[in-house]
Parts: sequence; C-alpha cells; structure tokens
Amino acid sequence: MSVVAPRLSPALARVNRRAWIFVAIIAVVTVVLALCGIGFGSTWIDPRRIVEILMGEGTRGERVVVLQLRAPRVAIAALAGGAMAVSGYLLQKVTRNELASPGVLGVIGGAGLGVVIFLALLSDESNSLVTSIVWQPVAAMIGASLAIAAVFLLSGQQASSAVRLLLFGIAVGAVCKAATLILMIVGPIYRTTQASRWLAGAVNEINWGEVQVVAIGLAIAMVGVVAVARRLPPTDLDEVSARGLGLNLPVFRILIFALASALTALAVAFAGGVGFIGLMAPHLARLIVGRPVLAGIAASFLLGAIMLIGADLIVRVLFAPTEVPAGTVTAVIGTPYFLYLVLRRGSTNG
Repeated sequence: MSVVAPRLSPALARVNRRAWIFVAIIAVVTVVLALCGIGFGSTWIDPRRIVEILMGEGTRGERVVVLQLRAPRVAIAALAGGAMAVSGYLLQKVTRNELASPGVLGVIGGAGLGVVIFLALLSDESNSLVTSIVWQPVAAMIGASLAIAAVFLLSGQQASSAVRLLLFGIAVGAVCKAATLILMIVGPIYRTTQASRWLAGAVNEINWGEVQVVAIGLAIAMVGVVAVARRLPPTDLDEVSARGLGLNLPVFRILIFALASALTALAVAFAGGVGFIGLMAPHLARLIVGRPVLAGIAASFLLGAIMLIGADLIVRVLFAPTEVPAGTVTAVIGTPYFLYLVLRRGSTNG
C-alpha cells in the first residue's frame, strides 16, 4: 500500500502558496548576497559589472578575478551550505528531534575522517595525491555513513531519545576528530596545510572542477530528497500509525540517513567541517515557511547557502588579507544557539 498525497484544502493551499512566496524572497536574498560575495575582495566589483562579466564581457583581468577566483568560492559555499542545511532538515524531521544535525550526530566528523584517511592512504612520500580528487566525496560519504550508523547502533532501542543521540553523537564525533588529528600528524597528507584549514571549514582555493563534482552529486541526491519528501510527514507519527499509512518507518529512516550522509559528505569533501548550519538553517526555515515539506527543504537549502556565503564574506571583511576558515563564524554563532536549544528542551522536559 503506497502513500497517496491528499488533495490540499483551500486553507492548506493558501499556506503552501504563502510558504513558496517566502522561499522566493529568500532566493532573491541569496542571489544578492552571492553577488556581494563575488564583488568583495582586494578590489570591489559592482554587482552590475559582475553580471556583465558573467555574460561574457569585461577585461581579461576582471574575468580571471570573477570567474576563476571569486565565483567558484561563492558557488561551493552555496552548494555546501545548502547541502548541510537539507541534511539537517531530513535528520530533524525523521528523528523528531530538534537537536539532530550532521554536526551533533557525528556525521561531519565521520565525513572528515573519511577524507583524511583517503588523503593519507593515497598520498605518496612527496605529499602528492596518486589518484583523482573526484573520489574524495566517496571517501567522505563512507565516513559519514559509518559515523551515523555507529550513533544509532549505540543508541539502540532508544534512538529517538534526544539525550542519547546527543551523547553518542558527541562521542562518535570526538573519536573521529581524534583519529583525524592523529592521521594529520603521522601520515603523508596531500596538501597538508590546506587540509588543516579545510578541517575548520574553508571554502577558498576551490576550482570549477571541484564545484562540478559537488553540483553533480548534489543534483542526484536532491532528486532522492524530492522523491521521498511527500513521505516525510508520516514520520511525525509513531511506527504503528506510519505503517497504517503504508510506510515502513525503520526502512524509510535508513533511506533518509543515507541521503543525509550523502549530502553531508558532498559538503564536507570540499568545504570542510563547517558546523551548525545543519542545525540552524532548518529551524529558521520552519519558522519562516511553516510545515510544508518541499518549501521547507527549499528554504533550508537557501538559508544554508546564505549562512555559509555570509560567514565567508564576514571573515574576508574582518580578517583580510588573512584567510580565516568560514567555519569559525558558524561555530561562534551556532554554539550558543545549540546550548539554547539544549536548555530549552531540558526545561520543557523538566
């Protein structure tokens, strides 16, 4: 028995329409911020001039600055931030846990460890990579999948408990980070200095080849996300009620965890361990657009893009010409927000 999407009542149709209006507004903000991200640097380039350069005009120097240096950086920030946010939305929805996110559940740490193992095993003594960098997201996905599997296996029958998920997620993440640090110290790592900064969440030194890998992987993953989106509302129910609607909840959760791991892996593989976007963006998306699932996913993606583009822009403005990882900004903002959620949940349960 399959789940059939019900016909929307006039009231629900209005809610859905209003949600998509908000999504459109967020999309405009994303484009404006992206143009600002491309325009800012050692020399400011007017947004109108950026559009002209993107259309094929401009001097050779302007095209190099915009198309080769700044645009890939903004593009990877948008894609990675969006992927993290959608991953967090899926995890929060399927676990019915507002604290669930790629960072809290150890997925970011696992993905990072997967990448560092990949770099350590496939780097020669001169720190040159002996295989294509295209395989890096695969290593990240394996690490992310193993990390989230470990968290839920350790949580056992009480995997829906916020406290158990939090504790085991932090523990698995800490183990992954410790193993990552050891490998960084003792093993030959391709581009060691860049890898160290990447672990903190840096989006500089990105080329279009890497953006293309993330974009293709993200497009494939998002097809899966859209395909399962209409089945997400029944996950708010208990297992018996969900089965009554034709949804095998345990199997469906595994599928969602796989999608969340894939999205996180794509982001971490090239943007690094950017934390808290997967926690904050879904919360803000639900606050703005409400319960409509597809609109919530779209809003989460755009807000995640805004957060990482904005974080990168902030560190470039405050610390220029020094390159500071954008992940430091998301950590500074996200840590108190996470503590607020924990305290609010504790006071509600208490």
